[in-house]
Amino acid sequence: MTACIVGWSHGKFGKLDGETSESLIVKAASESIAHAGIEPKDVDVIYVGNMNGGFVRQEFHSSLPLQTHPDLRFKPSTRVENACATGSAAIHMGLNTLAAKKARFVLVVGVEKMTELNSAQAGEVLIKASYVAEEANIEAGFAGIFGKITSAYFQRYGDKSDALAKIAVKAHKNGAKNPFAHFQKEFAYEFCRTPSDKNPFVAGPLKRTDCSPVTDGAAAVVLTDVGTALGMKQAIAFRAAQHVNDFLPMSKRDIIKFEGPALAWKQALAEAHLDLLDLSFVESHDCFTSAELIEYEAMGLTAPGEGERAIHEGWVERDGKLPVNVSGGLKAKGHPLGATGVSQHVMAAMQLVGEAGDMQLPRVDRAAVFNMGGSGVSNYASVLERAR
Repeated sequence: MTACIVGWSHGKFGKLDGETSESLIVKAASESIAHAGIEPKDVDVIYVGNMNGGFVRQEFHSSLPLQTHPDLRFKPSTRVENACATGSAAIHMGLNTLAAKKARFVLVVGVEKMTELNSAQAGEVLIKASYVAEEANIEAGFAGIFGKITSAYFQRYGDKSDALAKIAVKAHKNGAKNPFAHFQKEFAYEFCRTPSDKNPFVAGPLKRTDCSPVTDGAAAVVLTDVGTALGMKQAIAFRAAQHVNDFLPMSKRDIIKFEGPALAWKQALAEAHLDLLDLSFVESHDCFTSAELIEYEAMGLTAPGEGERAIHEGWVERDGKLPVNVSGGLKAKGHPLGATGVSQHVMAAMQLVGEAGDMQLPRVDRAAVFNMGGSGVSNYASVLERAR
């Protein structure tokens, strides 16, 4: 065990009019410190996960957590960025700081305020998570990146639109149980499967119901060393934490193999000394339904090209052998970029202590989180278990 999460906070995700990145950070920081049962003065180091200041005028975020309490003044605080995996990157910075014995308590806040821009402007920001020199002019922006990946997958393995529709249905069914989710409404299979005015094609084979929304939100965790954590009221241990970066240009990779995600998964399970099905559930990076489909293969749940089996045979449903995204995932919970990785860890922690409300699974021992930046470029995999 490398370190523990001992406190957390998760706000409502959605279009949060009237909120700013500052107000979201302050609320998340305050609530996570209180949940950990420590005082603001006890925090030694702060990391802020914020992918892209281009969504808001206030681009310099690192000192905003200091607005939470005067006792946080002069604490070292750093903004962390690694595309859509920014939240996990910030957590990993906290883990590294603890491993170096540079802190006892680390506060990590992930935040993104995306909805102040219109869709075209947001698309201009999002495309910067691609290899701009070759990919910036792909039609439909970042959805177009995954439209291209999905089309290539279909060309190799056949049309999997039925599976994508079922993944969307699962996401919204689970999201309906999550009070923090952007979307809390179930969608019928026929609606997700059939293109319509309300569910048009967005990019390649991807329809609107295949795409995660533009979302505002924040989440936070407090981290500490294992020895300290065992004396606190709750402790979720990192049994593994792995990070793998791949080439940025899609032209340098077989884009449907997700080799970076697969290696991150392999290394995390090896570090944890576990097999995949030793896990109780997974929170995975379903920025698009096709990403979740390919991630079934990357995590080793199915062979390449057979990811559809996991959804068609019910393996990844709440009552399946490996539930995936019982929170609703990015698809229904929302994807505020800098907050997503932190959110995934909070959702896992809530399950592991039995405090996930309507989302709660009946029996949970271990969880994994997979957070991906770009098109399988920056990849973070964590294995978590309850230490007390």
